[in-house]
Amino acid sequence: MAITINASELRQILDLTPADQNIMLIGKHGIGKSEILSRYYRSKGFPVITFFLGQMSDPGDLIGLPHKNPENDKTEFLPPYWFPTDGRPIVLFLDELNRARPEILQSIMDLTLNKSLAGKTLPEGSRIISAVNEGEEYQLTELDPALVSRFNLYRFRPSVPEWLLWASECRLDERVINFIQKEEKFLDDDSHPAENSLDRHPDRRSWKRVSDIIKNQTELSLIHKKLISGQIGTIATNKFFQYLQEKETLSGKDILLDWNKHKAKVQQLALHELSLLNESLFRFMETSSELENNKTKVGKALESYLKLLQENNMNEAYAHWISLYNSGNYPKAILFILSQTPRLYKDIMQFINSL
Repeated sequence: MAITINASELRQILDLTPADQNIMLIGKHGIGKSEILSRYYRSKGFPVITFFLGQMSDPGDLIGLPHKNPENDKTEFLPPYWFPTDGRPIVLFLDELNRARPEILQSIMDLTLNKSLAGKTLPEGSRIISAVNEGEEYQLTELDPALVSRFNLYRFRPSVPEWLLWASECRLDERVINFIQKEEKFLDDDSHPAENSLDRHPDRRSWKRVSDIIKNQTELSLIHKKLISGQIGTIATNKFFQYLQEKETLSGKDILLDWNKHKAKVQQLALHELSLLNESLFRFMETSSELENNKTKVGKALESYLKLLQENNMNEAYAHWISLYNSGNYPKAILFILSQTPRLYKDIMQFINSL
């Protein structure tokens, strides 16, 4: 059985894996495999070529088309449109590998072993990464064990906090972010049996579409509810709209930009609500474009918030905040805290040493 990794661990594995070793990611659709890989390698300067093999009907798209060389009367393959001609290494991302036709799979056997296609070799340092879907709901092709053996296998499951941080960085609607933070099982909810293949369940891709729909809508009407039901299904939609009708959840932005207004409400929060607020605080400091122009205000508000936790014996909530500080998931937030609120560092160290 393949080991399970999250997005942070995937990036570390990509750092450590030699270029001559191939990687296969196993996971459901819509969890961000393609986007994470593309963003990672493009940040390193690699061109990323993506093939959706389940949609490919002709091996010629992958290996190129044959033609007769008039000089020697032999058949050769013209390089396909994507094949690099400048000598720079590339990343080939073979998505939906186990939905590909058998003739497509045969075409990539040599590619995965020798980094070559129809006699043409990829530039030195090129990488091959594939992704396969897993689950009874997919129409899948059985993979040859010889092909599978050419990959390092990892079951890819990005964590909910990683998705929330990504959603904040990409400026998804706060209502979506806050809802998933509170009801995280609805991020990828397949707990309700589908009556047929056309039943809808939420996934990470569909929540992005929901955000795109509601981002500029202050009030959501019945037609919005029906529209969203077509994206994430009726069960998740009903829960989402129920959440919107309940009391407003405090966010990190509320606390850090308007502390005095929300101070009294913080004192009334239960531990699980404070834990959600702690995570929202770190996401705001990590991703918000408003931080730069509000450094002093945010620093003072953060100090006041943590002082309130300590003075009101909310030790478990304070300990949770410390655990997020030490998690390594929020480097920009940590840099802000060290530069803008150096007194907090002394408090943090005292707390840790007292444990």
